Amino acid sequence: MLLYRLCFITFVLMNESFLVYNEPVFRPPSEANSVILQITHGCKWNQCNFCEMYTSKSYSVKSLSTIKKEIILLSGMYPATKRVFIGDGDLFTVDYHTMLKAIKLIKEGFPALQRISTYASSRELMRFSPEQLNEIKATGLDLLYIGLESGDDAVLKLMNKGVSAEIQAKACIKAKAAGFRLSVMILNGLGGKQHTLNHALSSAALLNKIQPDILALLVISFPYGYEHFRARVNANFEPLSQLEMLKEMRLLLSKLELEQTVFRSDHASNYLVFKGGLNRDKDRFIKQLDHIIEHTIHVPSPHLNESKRL
Repeated sequence: MLLYRLCFITFVLMNESFLVYNEPVFRPPSEANSVILQITHGCKWNQCNFCEMYTSKSYSVKSLSTIKKEIILLSGMYPATKRVFIGDGDLFTVDYHTMLKAIKLIKEGFPALQRISTYASSRELMRFSPEQLNEIKATGLDLLYIGLESGDDAVLKLMNKGVSAEIQAKACIKAKAAGFRLSVMILNGLGGKQHTLNHALSSAALLNKIQPDILALLVISFPYGYEHFRARVNANFEPLSQLEMLKEMRLLLSKLELEQTVFRSDHASNYLVFKGGLNRDKDRFIKQLDHIIEHTIHVPSPHLNESKRL
């Protein structure tokens, strides 16, 4: 049985040693059955206006000795582990040599391992040379989860993402060239009513450049309430209605030209669950959306949705 349930404070006891997770701990839905190893705590940037994931803790990097001890503990409990997800917010904030040593320790500690994955940001990926990325991939890191959020520079600036669409494209293309599989995320409704058109069109253009392996479409939500979010954005942000969200999603999908991308909109925040391939299933998705949009009479605004993004 793999580690997948993380409680308020989780203690793993072995040989009078213990492992403590620095809560909260987040992971993508597809990593539910993975062992989670925190190499960093929190998010180094931690300034995105839409994100509350790591606002309750400070950024830090664990020592290699601590990482080694925790790998020994986890591998002793779960020797058949096939997948390890490295937390917290962005492994690529760690220096190159520490990253290599940590990945090697993971590979040595879990002999049945098939995949190592982590969150990554375009900003930090750009710090690494192609040769360094090639070496990190060859050492054993396989899958990168990258929150693009939008391909529109106005939306990225509004949300204080700290990176442009051009940089995001360059970083992702460089990571793909090194052999990494990319799972990227776009946030439906992130631009509000003012930017919905450009958010959809520019995000599709960015995705067409990157050709990600996996595309996850999430929905913007307000876990601490809409007024809290507006105060963070410090702008006249008007959220989309559910119907407007669906129309924005349709526009985005209609402009995608992807060769072989797995598409998911199955997060807890999503209004509709879609799973399939793009562009293989694009026409089917659009027909379903057209039917739903045509028959939608009334839907609440998304600021009533208090679900958290995980």
